[in-house]
Amino acid sequence: MDVPFKDKGGRQKTAATEGPGQQAQYALGEQIGFYLRQANQRHVAIFASLMAEKLTTTQWAALVRLKDLQPCSQGNLGRETAMDMATIKGVVDRLVKRGLVHTAPDATDARRLVLTLTPEGEVTVARNLSVALQISQETLSTLTLAERMMLMELLQKIC
Repeated sequence: MDVPFKDKGGRQKTAATEGPGQQAQYALGEQIGFYLRQANQRHVAIFASLMAEKLTTTQWAALVRLKDLQPCSQGNLGRETAMDMATIKGVVDRLVKRGLVHTAPDATDARRLVLTLTPEGEVTVARNLSVALQISQETLSTLTLAERMMLMELLQKIC
């Protein structure tokens, strides 16, 4: 089956994906992962240039989601931010070290950590919400409103 797409010049192309027993042609510049990685690199560069707190994208996601969920377990925060257990542990450890998140043992399960934002964490989130919106706008700036909506819908569909 051929997967249609347009190259950067707007020319219609197809990434050949053959059936069983046939040799598929693979060209890196015709693969979805290649473009997703480039889009992510662009977003991360914009994020790093505008986020005054020098937070990473994963740290920001954890802070913003924790604000909505707190108090919550580290495991639940990981699920809510699409981070595996090792990643969320490292993110939380760094946020605790920066004084933005407080951890405490769960009263009903000593194996579980309960997370809350510290007062500094609350201020950091509030101070950067408009910057985060600006980052999203800049990331999508080359797209029309309809294209932005379509991209978000399509990404949600494959996630």
